[in-house]
Amino acid sequence: METITVATTRKDQVLDITDTIESFLQREEQENGICVAFAAHTTCALTTADLDPGTDLDLLAALRHLLPHVSYRHPHDPTHTPDHILSTLIGPSVAIPFARHQLLLGTWQRVILVELDGPRQRTIHLACM
Repeated sequence: METITVATTRKDQVLDITDTIESFLQREEQENGICVAFAAHTTCALTTADLDPGTDLDLLAALRHLLPHVSYRHPHDPTHTPDHILSTLIGPSVAIPFARHQLLLGTWQRVILVELDGPRQRTIHLACM
């Protein structure tokens, strides 16, 4: 297992972490298996996506459009309740098979961190099984 830190620079941001995960796999003894990446936060998420130019901004705009403008009841800061809800909908982790120390992603798939309450330092735990 390894823990990495990812720095975000904007309130809403998509960061490609595929290469970081594959670097981790290169150092692992295990050649084949499942790699799990888990974000230890409640206002960011992990998923896969196509990252053609502009698709990161399309994703962020679509996510923000999903939630209604209502009076949220979050006790310490209701303004970032949508950040918590969106990260829950996407999820905190991905599990991806790998072979020969490389993720078995589709042609256009990348592993992304979706920042919803930045800028922040994000902790991601990586493990192989």
